Amino acid sequence: MSNSNYEMGPIKELVKVLNGGIEFYSAAKEKTSNGNLVRVFERNIQEKALAISDLQTFILIDDGQVETDSALSVELREAYTKIIALVSSDSDHTYISQLEEIEDKVLEKVDAALQEMLPADCKSKLLQIQVRMQNCHDEMKQLQLMTA
Repeated sequence: MSNSNYEMGPIKELVKVLNGGIEFYSAAKEKTSNGNLVRVFERNIQEKALAISDLQTFILIDDGQVETDSALSVELREAYTKIIALVSSDSDHTYISQLEEIEDKVLEKVDAALQEMLPADCKSKLLQIQVRMQNCHDEMKQLQLMTA
């Protein structure tokens, strides 16, 4: 176990997925010429950065260092590969579809972390993050439907 009585592994995994999400949103932002999408992508990058900042405190207390890795799980690698491979087709819809899948993964990791025994203040932050990440997901889902 670590410095605390809590299992912080799921929090670290969530931060890795959030870091990966920032990377993918940044890549998609560079590839689109749609100003509205750029603003949505920037807002989602900011939300993920805020969530990471909120969670790093708990990781730092637990581990003595912040989490800087990205989750390069099979699902995220596949999503990124699809984004790059399909840029010549309807790229905005492709980005949105893949980013919506990443949002699904973020929500899955938030849910997994919420199942753990965590300090009350950490659980409270996770619940706030869950609401914000659900909003990011819902916005990407709506954009996915609108660009289909």
